[in-house]
Amino acid sequence: GWKEAVAAAAGALQAGGLVALPTDTVYGVACLAQDSAAVRSIYSLKGRNGGKPLAICLGDVERLYRYCQVNVPDELLRDLLPGPVTLVLKRSEELNKDLNPFTSLVGVRIPNHPFVRELARACSGPLALTSANISCQASTLTVSEFQDLWPQLSLIIDGGPIGDVQSPECRLGSTVVDLSVSGKFTIIRPGCALTSTVEILKQKYGLIPESA
Repeated sequence: GWKEAVAAAAGALQAGGLVALPTDTVYGVACLAQDSAAVRSIYSLKGRNGGKPLAICLGDVERLYRYCQVNVPDELLRDLLPGPVTLVLKRSEELNKDLNPFTSLVGVRIPNHPFVRELARACSGPLALTSANISCQASTLTVSEFQDLWPQLSLIIDGGPIGDVQSPECRLGSTVVDLSVSGKFTIIRPGCALTSTVEILKQKYGLIPESA
């Protein structure tokens, strides 16, 4: 059942493992963000260049204030989260120094997916989250699409196909927007929710787009 799956995944993460799971956009791989060895494992799993940051994933907006310096209204956060959006903010001292040590910013995800949020709530600190694929390959919408990663994962949560496997739009992943500069926003990755995100930031909050 659901509770057992959350408990098993939380146990695997606490033990330093990597867990593959469904999100509201594509399949992801998570580890504990505060566990430096697990963070290194995620980079080697993906064959990812160490200068490419990992996002953190939380269960609720309230927890974001602990790991980020927020300079936008709380209501703005709640208009976009949970949802298929990654918000880039200044990181706080609470966050593991070994996670993205090359930048003072961090991307935050609260996926609109009950399993991931439940799992994030079951863990003491934030999850580090990245897409379940080798770097530079297409994002995955079913567990069989990242079969080559299975041997290196502690646990795989199969949530069935996410979205329309035939649709390239479904593989875009979250829209990544930098909100670290007051009054402005920068789209770092258009992703799957670009139009609605930009509309909220511009129309409702009067933020000005900065060209990336």
